[in-house]
Amino acid sequence: MPDTSLTETNSPIVATFRERTPASAALYERAQAVLPGGLAHDTRFMKPWPIYIDRAQGSKKWDADGHEYVDYMGGHGALLLGHGHPAVLEAAHAQLDLGTHYGSCHPLEAEWAEIVCAMVPSAEKVRFTASGTEATLLGIRLARAITGKAKVVHFSTHFHGWHDHMAAGYMDHFDGSAPRGVQPEVAADVLPARTDRPDEVRALLEERDDIAAVFLEPTGASWGRVPVDPAFVAMLREVTAARGILLIFDEVISGFRVAPGCAQTELGIIPDMTTLAKIAAGGLPGGLLAGKAEYFDLLDFDAMAAAGAEKVLHFGTFNANPLSAAAGIAALKVIRDTDVCARANAYAERLRAGMTDVLAEEGVAWALYGEYSGFHLFTNPKRRDCDPRAFDPLSVDIFELKENAPSVGKLRLGMLNHGVDMNGWPGGLISAVHTDTDLDQTVNAFRTTIRDLKDEGDLADWT
Repeated sequence: MPDTSLTETNSPIVATFRERTPASAALYERAQAVLPGGLAHDTRFMKPWPIYIDRAQGSKKWDADGHEYVDYMGGHGALLLGHGHPAVLEAAHAQLDLGTHYGSCHPLEAEWAEIVCAMVPSAEKVRFTASGTEATLLGIRLARAITGKAKVVHFSTHFHGWHDHMAAGYMDHFDGSAPRGVQPEVAADVLPARTDRPDEVRALLEERDDIAAVFLEPTGASWGRVPVDPAFVAMLREVTAARGILLIFDEVISGFRVAPGCAQTELGIIPDMTTLAKIAAGGLPGGLLAGKAEYFDLLDFDAMAAAGAEKVLHFGTFNANPLSAAAGIAALKVIRDTDVCARANAYAERLRAGMTDVLAEEGVAWALYGEYSGFHLFTNPKRRDCDPRAFDPLSVDIFELKENAPSVGKLRLGMLNHGVDMNGWPGGLISAVHTDTDLDQTVNAFRTTIRDLKDEGDLADWT
C-alpha cells in the first residue's frame, strides 16, 4: 500500500522529524541536483527525506544535525561487529600505509581464501569479486558452464543482486517477465518459483532437463522477512543432487552472521556453491563465490589447457583488493574465535520479545518475528486476526509478508524521532555490540511511537 501519511500537514510525527533534521533536508536538496532521486541506493529512499550520517561507532551513529541513533541498518547487513571494530580498523589502517591496490597478486588474497575455506563447509576454493551482486553473477556463469544448461530457478521475493539475470521476481515481475531495461531473452532463462509451494518446485525440477542451478536465500528472502521452512531447503538439496542441478546458497547476508560457518552449518545442508559478501569483507566492498574445487577448475588457466577446454572468463578490478582483504581477514578471525554470532542472536531474541510485549500490551494486531540476529515487523496489511504472541510467519502468504500498513513510513520517522534507526521494510539487523541500554531504548522508542500512531489515528483498524 502507498504510504500517504508522509504527505500529511497535521502529523506531529512528521512535523517533529522535519524540525529535527534541517541539515539532512539541505543535504538531500543538494544531492537531488546531481544524483537521481538524490540517492545512491534504492533502499535509502525515504520521505520527506533520508537522514544523512556524519559518523558512527559501535552500535551508534550520528546524523548531520547531531542526533544519536541506535543503529539497526547495520551497513545493509555488513556490520556484525558494529561500526569501527578495533581489530578491523587496525588491519585496515595498517594496510592503507602499505597500499590499497597493487594491480598484482598479494599474500592477503591467499590468507583470506584460506580462512573462508576453513570456516565454510561448502568452500573448497573461492573466487573473489567486488560485491555480492558480482558473486551471484559469477555463480550463474559458472553453473551454466559446468552443466551446459541455461535455466536458473529463482524464488519469488528472494534477492540475488541487481544484475539483469535476477532483476525479476524480487519486488515485482513475479511471473518472470522482463523488468524495464532487461532483455526478454535474458529474463526467459530464469524460472520463477515459490518456496511455499514445494510440490510445484519438486515437479519443476524433476520434469525439466534444462536447469543449471537453483538459487536460494537459505534463511528466507530479505534476511528472513519471508522465511523458508528448513524442510523445503532439505527437499531442494535432495532433488537437485539427484537431478545434477547445482544448489547455490546466497549467503551474502546470512554468511558469518547466523553462525561462524554460515547458515549452512545451522541447517546441516551443504550447497554446491555459496555466494558471500558484506561481513566476509569486514564491512568493506568485497564478495566471493565458494564451492567445490572441481567447479573452479573452469576458471583455472592450466586446468582448462590440460583439458583442452575453453576457460570461463572472469575479471574484476577490485577483486580481493588488499584493503578489503585485510579487513575481511580481521573480521573473520574475530567471528571464528569469539562468540559474536551467539551474542547478536541472543540480543535479537530479547529485542523481538520486548517489542512483542509492546504490541500485546497496546492491543495492536501486528507482530514481531525473525531468527538469528534480525527482526521483522508484520504490519498486517490485510487486517487479519493476529495475536502478537502467537504469530507464525510461515502461515502467511509470501507476498502479504512483504506488504505494509499505510503508516509504516510514519513508524520509521517516529523511531528516528526517539533515537532509533531501522530498515524501512520494517525491521533491522543486530550487531554483537548492541547493549542492554540500546535494547531498553529501542523497546521504549517502539512503545512511544506506537502510542503516537494511535494518537494520530493510524492504528484504528489494528486495535
